[in-house]
Amino acid sequence: MTRFSRRALLKAGAAFAGVSAIGSPAIVRAQAARIKIGHLVPLTGFLGAIGSYAQLGVKMAAEEINASGGIMGKQIDLMSEDSVNPATASTKAQRMIEQDGAVLLFGEISSASSLTIMQVAERNKKVFFSTGARSDALRGKDCNRYSFHCDIPNTVMVNAVGTALKQKGMVKGKKFVTLTADYIFGHDLLKAAKAFFSANDATLIGDELIATDVTDFSPYLLKVRQAKPDVVCCNLAGNQVTNLVKQYAEFGFPYPLVGFNLNTGDAWAMGEGNLSGTWPTVWYHTLDNPASKTFVEAFSKKYGKPPENHAWIEYITLKMIAQAITETKSTESDALIGYFEKQTQFDIMKSRKAYFRSWDHQLVQEAYPFTVKPKAEMKDKWDMLVLGEAVPAAGADLETIYPMKTQNPCNMKA
Repeated sequence: MTRFSRRALLKAGAAFAGVSAIGSPAIVRAQAARIKIGHLVPLTGFLGAIGSYAQLGVKMAAEEINASGGIMGKQIDLMSEDSVNPATASTKAQRMIEQDGAVLLFGEISSASSLTIMQVAERNKKVFFSTGARSDALRGKDCNRYSFHCDIPNTVMVNAVGTALKQKGMVKGKKFVTLTADYIFGHDLLKAAKAFFSANDATLIGDELIATDVTDFSPYLLKVRQAKPDVVCCNLAGNQVTNLVKQYAEFGFPYPLVGFNLNTGDAWAMGEGNLSGTWPTVWYHTLDNPASKTFVEAFSKKYGKPPENHAWIEYITLKMIAQAITETKSTESDALIGYFEKQTQFDIMKSRKAYFRSWDHQLVQEAYPFTVKPKAEMKDKWDMLVLGEAVPAAGADLETIYPMKTQNPCNMKA
């Protein structure tokens, strides 16, 4: 058996240390030449289908930025992973900051996972852009200085659809039943819906809380039949909306089904002829805007399908981040927070520019109600939806559809 003396081992260790010292400056320079950004999004579970679109959108944005010279001459090193669930999302976010050197975090669709990432961001004093989570509470009682919110919140979705329903005479004096996801997002959406019903002389005669792993909705639909409402409202999320709509169509109810939440990827998955009613969206690929059309064309050419709303929001968020780092010449949290809190205007490929409010870090932007095309009028399986007029109407203050300070308990610590 070969033996090594203590002196020989010490000499070998010193030699190795010398080699490491010679090589490490090059490694350090290579790392410094890249801007590391941590990205988390659900790629599995009930939100996985729309999460996959989100990942495609951010990947395309990173490639475009890097191809044009990067940010301040540095390439983006995008670390994109499946967030899985709230506990895993928290663990991965901490590791991305602590071990992988992420200068900031962004992504997520689940409100529950987004909340845990927000807590990691605050604890580590790193900025986090929550791209797809819609719970009012995240930008309300749970808000913090390091977190920014890019998607429209629940109250805005309710207001967008509610405005369209009122115009059709489907609210005042009507009886509603709601089917609600049993987690933070659904509870929050139900609260916003109840406030809308109360303010507009509608009556909620029944609500069913539904676990996120439920796939058979027949027990709940039998209760709907017994209740005999005027309107049924879906407050579910992800592929549960897809499954509910398909099963609702099979029951052949005379009560119209509307929703205060829907992502277009889930709408496409329902198949032709199943979806009807009025629903909300933050963006759609048929939007008549030059920049939006350019994005849709490039995305469709690259991936063979049009972008879903999460692909769009991830794409524009990384572009906003790149703009902020370029103009502040910094990746430091205080510099970035200060830049966004100035309510800097951003072109987000809509008719009006958007900005983050300084006091709750909500991206203020237009929203849209939509209805569904007759099957005979669809050009392809993605040509399902007809956008309504932007909410709020042209010329009206963008903030009229968002919770005001008196309605929002956000209180950020310095």
